[in-house]
Amino acid sequence: MSETPLRQRWAMPAAPRPIVILGTGGIVRDAHLPAYRSAGFEVAGLYDRDVARAEALAAEWGIARVFGSVEEAVACDAVFDIAAPPTAHAELLGALPRGAVALIQKPFGRDLAMATALRDLAHARGLTVAVNFQLRFAPMMLALRDALARGHFGTLTEIEVHLNLVTPWHLFPHLRADARVEILSHSIHYLDAIRALAGSPAAVFARSYGHPSSALAPTRTSAILDYGDMLRVTLSINHHHDFGRRFQDASFRVEGSDGAAMVKLGVLLDYPTGEPDELWLARRGGDWAQLPLAGGWFPDAFVGPMANLQRFAAGEDAVLETHVDDAWRTMALVEACYQSMDLAGMPVAGSE
Repeated sequence: MSETPLRQRWAMPAAPRPIVILGTGGIVRDAHLPAYRSAGFEVAGLYDRDVARAEALAAEWGIARVFGSVEEAVACDAVFDIAAPPTAHAELLGALPRGAVALIQKPFGRDLAMATALRDLAHARGLTVAVNFQLRFAPMMLALRDALARGHFGTLTEIEVHLNLVTPWHLFPHLRADARVEILSHSIHYLDAIRALAGSPAAVFARSYGHPSSALAPTRTSAILDYGDMLRVTLSINHHHDFGRRFQDASFRVEGSDGAAMVKLGVLLDYPTGEPDELWLARRGGDWAQLPLAGGWFPDAFVGPMANLQRFAAGEDAVLETHVDDAWRTMALVEACYQSMDLAGMPVAGSE
């Protein structure tokens, strides 16, 4: 592999455009605004149906303008950051001027039917739209993808995502009424990142489980993604390991015929305080080496989708990584996971 440092940042647009954010929930405060400020993006204004919440956030971050209506907000010459729930995406996309440029918060709808309608709406209105699947833009994941492109792994043989930790679901009250929680709102990040590494699988087996401590829809998941006879891809996700830090884990393991990598998803450990992300690399027969990282998943990964979107709209990037067409494929994988659950697997002979 080349001695050139692995890529950890997405290139910035030569002439960044101002951003108008539609929606001012916790993810905007905790990730979007810190990321945009660190990158030097100008946030020209905020809009939220809850005007008081928008005004409070604007005052906290020194944002000069809070819009009183969607119509007022979308009249700006800006890139639009739609940080609203999926049920509001169609309304907000429909309100944008034809040919506008926008970033939509994940998930891309609640199911594949909604994702299809949103994709078709974006095409019909001539919109340039990306979905904020930001894990693939995190410093450690960009470096991992660069290592893959440079041949560090040889032939890919293993991708495993393993979570065994405690997630404070009370911080996400909007999920209480949802019939789909774990895969749609959480493991969707890993499914999208796996697609960025290996493309879409041919098939999937998945099962989600409830937990006695949770009133939410199932929040534990096991999944196997079918990439043929050589590449084994699995997810084992448990958000309820409430037995101290010692055996908690949040890792993303990649192995091949020639090399391996281990990623620590630090933000998930003691979320939202978190721990530092880590990336370790090894070659067959050699020692493990930790790669210093230029930031973490939160908030640094949130720079990448906006930078890629603006560069693509300006003709500086040839590919829009999470274009609605690609995001639709991630949603198709999510949908396949839920359909797999409905099939319930093959009965075992002799079982009762």
